[in-house]
Amino acid sequence: MSDVRKRVSALLKKVRIGRRGSTAKRAARQLLQGFERFGIDFVFDVGANTGQFAQQIRGAGFSGPIVSFEPLSDAHKKLREAATSDARWSVHDRCALGDSDGSTVIYIAGNSVSSSIMTMSQAHEDAAPGSAYVGQETVPVWRLDSVAASYLGVARRPFLKIDTQGFEWHVLTGARETLPRLEGVLCELSLVVLYEGQHLWRETIDRLEAAGFTLWGLQPGFTDKYGRNLQVDAIFFRVR
Repeated sequence: MSDVRKRVSALLKKVRIGRRGSTAKRAARQLLQGFERFGIDFVFDVGANTGQFAQQIRGAGFSGPIVSFEPLSDAHKKLREAATSDARWSVHDRCALGDSDGSTVIYIAGNSVSSSIMTMSQAHEDAAPGSAYVGQETVPVWRLDSVAASYLGVARRPFLKIDTQGFEWHVLTGARETLPRLEGVLCELSLVVLYEGQHLWRETIDRLEAAGFTLWGLQPGFTDKYGRNLQVDAIFFRVR
């Protein structure tokens, strides 16, 4: 590659990174506006990976307690390291959250963040070839209902963030007793099937609205090379 092409390639890479960073910051600011409006004082961070979400909301100004959950052993180790300097950020023992207590197999994606308990669809692999599964691990599974009480304490208006790659429905099922205590939820909504057997956006919106939440905002998510939105992040709050 010529020097000119190298410089152009490096510049384009910086622009792409800058855009992603700006998008993440805008999303965090929008979420924090909702936190302020509804007085959110505690966050469950489910599917934390290496701590990106917690760091984003901290950077946007959230100062309340955060409890993160992550099933992948490598990501969990990095997550613990990221949280060491934050006294109000706790990391639960390595586990997935789901609709029953026990254990299961999680498939490890080449890009880590697309790892899931569910089988990845061909549509997902075609849109992001680097996300194909490269391994698997056995992981403990807990219901949020089994662990939430030990963390909530005096939290008045807790919030639940779910980023579990198609497994969101199962997390909600395992949180039936906890949901009435929550003031808001952030979860991924798939517009097409990205993981076999997952529930799509209409069903998830209907379920959360039936539980008393109102769709408050939508944020850009996973897009294929043709510009088609495959997944978005949805913010829900209890509007009283």
